[in-house]
Amino acid sequence: MAERDVRTRGGARNQGEGWFLASYFLPVPDAHADPHEDDGHAPAPFLLVASHRFAHNGAVPPALATRPLDPPADLTIPAPGSETAKGVLSRALGRLVPELLGVGQGLALSPEARADLVVFQALVREVARKNVGALPSVLRRTAMGTLVRCLRAPRADSEAWVRELVGVFLLHLARASALPRAIRQKAPPRQLVSTTAGISIGLPEDTRAVVFENEGKIVVERADGVKTLSLQALEAAPPGYSETRVGLTVSRPFFSIDGSTVLALADTNPLAMVEAHPDKEGNAIDLGGKDVSEWTRSLADALGLVQEHLPDLRGEIELFVQQIVPVGYHAEKHLSASYQEAIGTIYMSLHPSLMTMAEAVIHEFSHNKINALFEIDSVLENAFSPLYTSPVRPDPRPLHGVLLAVHAFLPVARLYERMIEAGHPLAKAPGFSERFARIRQINAEGAEVVLGNGRPTRVGKAVLDEIQRWHDHYKKMDA
Repeated sequence: MAERDVRTRGGARNQGEGWFLASYFLPVPDAHADPHEDDGHAPAPFLLVASHRFAHNGAVPPALATRPLDPPADLTIPAPGSETAKGVLSRALGRLVPELLGVGQGLALSPEARADLVVFQALVREVARKNVGALPSVLRRTAMGTLVRCLRAPRADSEAWVRELVGVFLLHLARASALPRAIRQKAPPRQLVSTTAGISIGLPEDTRAVVFENEGKIVVERADGVKTLSLQALEAAPPGYSETRVGLTVSRPFFSIDGSTVLALADTNPLAMVEAHPDKEGNAIDLGGKDVSEWTRSLADALGLVQEHLPDLRGEIELFVQQIVPVGYHAEKHLSASYQEAIGTIYMSLHPSLMTMAEAVIHEFSHNKINALFEIDSVLENAFSPLYTSPVRPDPRPLHGVLLAVHAFLPVARLYERMIEAGHPLAKAPGFSERFARIRQINAEGAEVVLGNGRPTRVGKAVLDEIQRWHDHYKKMDA
């Protein structure tokens, strides 16, 4: 992909124009939740995050996922107080619930993994009977949802993904003391990771089984004995903690950025190294020689800029983006990516420009948001054929990819516009106006391709109508 100014657009699987390689199971108090839901006895909210700062973080009733989706009038740039993104995410999670109940069917698995899957499916059904909102809440976690989406089709490494899915689910339940009994996983994964708990447990190759118990007790069975771990004790360790004993590694590889979003130095997305873009080679974790604090400060400043000028969009980012995975440092370009399967995760390199970082966060978050819509609606009837010239990619793209581009760049344009209106010092910096003009040009070219050739669904028509409104808005600015 060609570099644009100081950025290189990062491709990602099924992302078309992926240009910038830039919930808890039990209730917790929330400013927008029912006050009776935080006593540990009421059903868990459908969607809940542990931040009180953002209006989009309130609980969403489970029934919302079962109602037909109203055509989203403001999916690209939210109107004040909009709950469009929340509704889309709720329905996307609602799709995953029946998939979770049947995950792994028809896969070629070892006898041990198959036995674990039988226990897992019985446990999932038991949890669903006891608490209607529990499964969507767990599936909201990026590790869980990503694995379920990846397991929709058989793959060579499907067993490894099934092992991880079972392990992560049991880890969630053990931490929440929601297990009906101790559960022994006979075919454990190589690693247990929880962004909710902020921990990673690397299991030795000779691990025979892992037993999960309530109150966060994890028993690792090995040939030479057992090792008992306490999740509560691990969570008390500071971020960055790491210790290895006799092949067992426990660590705290997650660092707070802002709100509930973390910088993740552990990533369980099995597609992270799958690359669709010709100019990239996957998304390996890499701090680029920079300190964690430099990363978190830069990302927090970028999110702060969005909060200042696009507060409703910032609320949506808080709802969607759980972790940002670092993929290196580059002073002359910027890389970012996201994956259709990995809603909740974005990949970014570090760059010295605040505007570059803010653009990348908005861009990749926007991919997450429209990917949630793609979970429940195709948006375009001719999304993948034929191919069209893209305003920013050297290779011909399907309309799906061009739509991703326009949907992601319009809110970036809106950020520039609002900063100019507010008289922000950066808006007076050299190159700011030229960059804003370039973004408007990209949007105009992409919008004309999508609007002129797209055959939208009923839901997709609302998305294209919104793009048309913003396209007209910026055409007037350029007239």
